[in-house]
Amino acid sequence: MNASEMREFDEAELARRVADFQQELFNLRFQYATRQLTNHARFRVVRRDIARIRTLQRERELGLGVESA
Repeated sequence: MNASEMREFDEAELARRVADFQQELFNLRFQYATRQLTNHARFRVVRRDIARIRTLQRERELGLGVESA
């Protein structure tokens, strides 16, 4: 999911998605520790999605949203 799609979500949806991604990251770490993880690239994708959402939340907090052209 890219940032432009995430910009359409409201604050509650963004917060829910961060919680979901954090839970998924926890599960991935657990699978890695028990040697059950098959898709190691998923770590990177989930971490970056969390970062994208937190960036959007911070932009909204500071009022730095991207204006539509």
